[in-house]
Amino acid sequence: MLIDIRDITKVYEMGEEKVHALSGVTLAVERGEYLAIMGPSGSGKSTLMNLIGCLDTPTSGSYVLNGREVGKMSDDELAAIRNQEIGFVFQTFNLLPRTNALHQVELPLVYSGLARKERRERAVRALEAVGLTDRMNHHPSELSGGQRQRVAIARALINDPSILLADEPTGNLDSQTGAEIMALVDELNARGNTIVLVTHEEDIAAHARRIVRLLDGKVRDDGPNERPAARARAAAAAPATG
Repeated sequence: MLIDIRDITKVYEMGEEKVHALSGVTLAVERGEYLAIMGPSGSGKSTLMNLIGCLDTPTSGSYVLNGREVGKMSDDELAAIRNQEIGFVFQTFNLLPRTNALHQVELPLVYSGLARKERRERAVRALEAVGLTDRMNHHPSELSGGQRQRVAIARALINDPSILLADEPTGNLDSQTGAEIMALVDELNARGNTIVLVTHEEDIAAHARRIVRLLDGKVRDDGPNERPAARARAAAAAPATG
């Protein structure tokens, strides 16, 4: 079991008021799964994403990531987990404006203590994997939105993480570019990467093999996604052309 979350709660204190962002969420994710977490604003999906990504810790309950209890880790151990076990892809790309694509991707390896030559070689391979061989020396201002997100994905994958955690990865992209990014995410899952996708868009969640829907801090529904299978059946049934 890669992710084993059991009965977690998250309570925020807002002055004298307590906000229950998560109330008894249980979730298990196997290695290699492709999971979408959905829910309206205020449902708890962002809080759950932060907990999965070890950006926050639960108020109560248990979260075991790759066999390790997250709640018992020190700040340094949590930082190491974020660097080595989880690759983050955000809606806003989170790229450094004055740094070229190659150095952006290489950056997480600096904290891993690798030699410069090996860092550079791995960053080149990561950019090749996302189709940006010819943009390695370009800065974010010289890249399209889709290219920036590809750089962010390459950076997220550089440490060979256990999980690729994507938060609204197409939110700042036009529909065609978003489709290209989702095709890349699909390909990464086909290669064996575990994908956890946080989104409010049904067409983005339709790429996942499983959908978890949250409402008021609780899991309302958790099951396989039938839409990809339905599309495949429709394509198979369509008459041949040409």
